[in-house]
Amino acid sequence: MYAVTKVIRFCYGHRLLDYRGKCRYLHGHNGKVEIELGSLVLDRRGMVRDFEEIKRTVQRWIDTTLDHTMLLRRDDPLAPMLRRRRERCVLLDTNPTAEAIAKLIFDYCVRLRFPVTAVRLWETEHSVATYRASTPASFDSLRSSLDPARDPSSRDPEPVEGLRTGPERSRVT
Repeated sequence: MYAVTKVIRFCYGHRLLDYRGKCRYLHGHNGKVEIELGSLVLDRRGMVRDFEEIKRTVQRWIDTTLDHTMLLRRDDPLAPMLRRRRERCVLLDTNPTAEAIAKLIFDYCVRLRFPVTAVRLWETEHSVATYRASTPASFDSLRSSLDPARDPSSRDPEPVEGLRTGPERSRVT
């Protein structure tokens, strides 16, 4: 199988509820996400996917939704106060662990119909979490990756399940 990987950097804050370590306190990370796309064959241009297309769609979503944003579990007691103050805040159904954030980005790529095989989120230079497809990006996504007329950036994807955003981001629900 062919594979390409796009690296995107972003900054975010979070904390983990029901956790005894120091990550229970509000803190931030300079994260690095690696988005791996795979295909059994190359398109007519000789590519799995154009890196610019990944940047134009996924990086734009990360920049507007996750970058410089506080990621919290939906029942975090700080969430209402942050929202009242119109702070950038994304609420997840689960603790905003590196694993959960990797899956969130993976699911977004699937909604764009990218043939995503894995998303790796480097929380620090020594710690990485991976969410990987149970099968190589599903055969429907692989097949759709061969259609050169399809341009996922021309339409808005469906909302990501379990994601709620602050008032300034009401377009993503």
